[in-house]
Amino acid sequence: MFEGLLTIRPACAACGLDLTAQQTGDGPVVLVMLLLGTILVIAAFFVEFHFNPPLWVHVVLWPILGFPLAIALMRPLKAGFVAIQYRHVQGHP
Repeated sequence: MFEGLLTIRPACAACGLDLTAQQTGDGPVVLVMLLLGTILVIAAFFVEFHFNPPLWVHVVLWPILGFPLAIALMRPLKAGFVAIQYRHVQGHP
């Protein structure tokens, strides 16, 4: 389904289904920002109030955790949005 990190192929490599009309827009990005942002903020508060680390620990820790998790969540969410759009917008059973 993907030919790069997040670029959708023009057609499915397995069955040849045309994917050019499938546009996910910003939906997966918004979900990742809301879900992962909430989880990371709660985790940052937990670490701050229970361990009271210096500021540099937060500056180093949260981007190291946040960026890979955001990228890891984007592909399945984008694929899910394509599947939902294919199923409901194009009216396939």
